[in-house]
Amino acid sequence: MCRAMSKNPILWTDGYKLCHKDQYPVHTEWVYETWTPRMSRIAGISHVVFFGLQGALAELTNSFNDYFFAQPEDTVVADYEEAIREVFAKTNANFATTHQSQHIRDLHRLGYLPIRVKALKEGSLVPIGVPMFTIENTHPDFFWLPGYLETQLSAYIWSPMTAATIADQYQRLLTGFAEKTGDVNKVFTQAGDFSMRGMGAPETAYRTAGGHLLSFGVSATLSVREYLKTYYGATGDVMMYTPSTEHSVMCSYGERELEAFQHLITEVYPSGNISIVSDTYDLWHVVDHVLPQLKDLILARDGKVVIRPDSGDPVKIICGDQEADLQTVQKGIVERLFELFGGTINAKGFRELDTHIGVVYGDSITVERAEKICQGLMDKGFASTNVILGIGSYTYQYVTRDTFGFALKGTAEIVDGQFKAIQKRPATDTGNFKKSQRGIVAVVFENNDFHLIDDLNPTTVALLKDNNLLKECYANGIFSSTDNFNEIRNRLKTESIRVYGK
Repeated sequence: MCRAMSKNPILWTDGYKLCHKDQYPVHTEWVYETWTPRMSRIAGISHVVFFGLQGALAELTNSFNDYFFAQPEDTVVADYEEAIREVFAKTNANFATTHQSQHIRDLHRLGYLPIRVKALKEGSLVPIGVPMFTIENTHPDFFWLPGYLETQLSAYIWSPMTAATIADQYQRLLTGFAEKTGDVNKVFTQAGDFSMRGMGAPETAYRTAGGHLLSFGVSATLSVREYLKTYYGATGDVMMYTPSTEHSVMCSYGERELEAFQHLITEVYPSGNISIVSDTYDLWHVVDHVLPQLKDLILARDGKVVIRPDSGDPVKIICGDQEADLQTVQKGIVERLFELFGGTINAKGFRELDTHIGVVYGDSITVERAEKICQGLMDKGFASTNVILGIGSYTYQYVTRDTFGFALKGTAEIVDGQFKAIQKRPATDTGNFKKSQRGIVAVVFENNDFHLIDDLNPTTVALLKDNNLLKECYANGIFSSTDNFNEIRNRLKTESIRVYGK
């Protein structure tokens, strides 16, 4: 029988972090570190969405409270000592046998995490190179803790920040096309989060989905509701989703697709919206032969039947493939559904499908493909909002911590009572993006953007007073300020207009 894995968070770190307490200069009392997006590997993105810290600090605190401070002291210390012995015995037997664990006992006896975090407001669009938050110890015995927590914090927050930034990019793209061809109010529900099954873990999935929901209102990641309600005070209407089928459901009818569709739209869902995956066998057979037989039923329903293609080239399937032999394929699904079910010409002169029928495509969507889809529809005289896009792991998993170069780096210390500024500046860093800030940092808002001031000390940073936008939000295991999800959503909307004009 498999036993439960230990959840002791003192072990949730890189192995080399266990060594660092002994490596700092003797009489080190205070370590100060900054979290910064250092670069952008995505063309057109100059600012990164700050999101996920509040949730990360809450999860980290709960983890330490439940699985470290609330556990017997000898148990959590034994976990640490066992890791030291087993991990380092073959590479440095002296360290493995002589390293002390008293600092872990001391932390347990303290009963809380002695750290202070100062941060910008979540939902801010922060320029590359400007720090988003800082972390420092509040008790001199635990100078090692800010660096020790780096690994956990990074694992918690790089993904939601990256997802939120890319979701904002999608939102700006879709809004731009909607302004030209349709109704911008439809953009909020035009991109759904379909990413959960492609994420590295369920926890990563709900954090990523939270980043997506800053810009949109649709997600299939059910657990994101509890994440946002628990850590961000979100309300029950933070997201929506449409009842949908999957291929196993459609396969259960064999190839009796007419029967399957009719049962779904008349018996299971006689009203309301329903999304039906339609390419289990042949999408174009469904469009040309099944849907015409259901036309009157669909147009008479109180609700929308959403057709979901799920494989192939999304641009060609939605907008048409002029090189195809079949005329339906040449036209693409949106044009073909308009021929079958009709629709309207909106005030901007673009065609919109009848409100009883729709299209969603959620396979292998990227920002580049979304742009081609919207452009293709516009070129054919259709509103870009005729299609809903499912944004999945092809977007949110094809990224790394280095997509925006996130890093938490030490920039200041107090050793033997003396403050000193420190800085990482590798001579071999040809891109010059690994160079850290120096000293204590501040962030000010000038000339319509956030700007870094570094190389400060305790006296000079205090002179900035409220002009420094890095405000304390957490200290010694307790939040001193929090934002709710709607505030963050609204802030990002305003910020996106400030930075990008939409």
